Amino acid sequence: MSTEARTQPTAARHTISEHEQPGKLRRQLVFILRSWTLNLAGAMEFRLSFLLTAGMMIVNNIVWILFWGLYFNRFQVLNGWELHDVMMMWAVSAGGFGLMAAFFGNAARIANIIATGQLDIYLAQPKPVLLHVLISRMSVSAIGDVLFALLIFAIFGDKSALGIIKFALALTIAAVIFIFFTVIVNCLAFWLGNTEGLSFQLFNALLAFTTYPTSIFKSWGKLVLFSVIPAGFISYLPIGLLREIELPFLAGALAVALLLAAGGTLLFYRGLRRYSSGNMMSLRR
Repeated sequence: MSTEARTQPTAARHTISEHEQPGKLRRQLVFILRSWTLNLAGAMEFRLSFLLTAGMMIVNNIVWILFWGLYFNRFQVLNGWELHDVMMMWAVSAGGFGLMAAFFGNAARIANIIATGQLDIYLAQPKPVLLHVLISRMSVSAIGDVLFALLIFAIFGDKSALGIIKFALALTIAAVIFIFFTVIVNCLAFWLGNTEGLSFQLFNALLAFTTYPTSIFKSWGKLVLFSVIPAGFISYLPIGLLREIELPFLAGALAVALLLAAGGTLLFYRGLRRYSSGNMMSLRR
């Protein structure tokens, strides 16, 4: 057989693969949008409950805003941070968390899903397992966090085109860090058993420290915030991106977000090899 004849099947396979890729991506996007639509429809089924839950989260966040407002009414600057910076810190933190919990709401439940054998439901379907797990749940109260973030931005943020782009980028970085840090700490359940309590505490530590200016932490505290618990890469965004673009910090924040995304995905699928079925035969639509 000639060399030309031997290469034809390979070329044909490459051609088919190139045509299949856009279609596969399109199907996944449709799947994601349908899942989000169904989650929202389920939340809106009881509209009064939905409005009250989201509204209470907004009120809860406003209480903290009033606290910081009273503080800055007496002290104009906190180690270089002004009221505007703290307000935008809360907008980024609440918005990033809200995006995670509203659109990828199962992230915080992965440890429980693993420990109780509920992964069988997702393994039984021809969908990317981690993506399917993440988008299968919506936190109704988190919608209040997103609305709160947009409200704070509307009051204190830079509404120019560049300001809107920077705020959107800050929310994206914060959301990715929240999502994949949560995935990583929940994946400990593959090796340690039910780590739901530990995962919850680690996630709460991340969430809590994103609502305090990084300038109040010194030495070892700041090191922890930019390494073990990467809250600093979220809480410093109002200074290092929104007030003025600090390229070294922005590059570091983007790198951390990407590393967490890659590490979380890799850790989940590595752990999946150790998963023991819970013999749950029910299927999700």
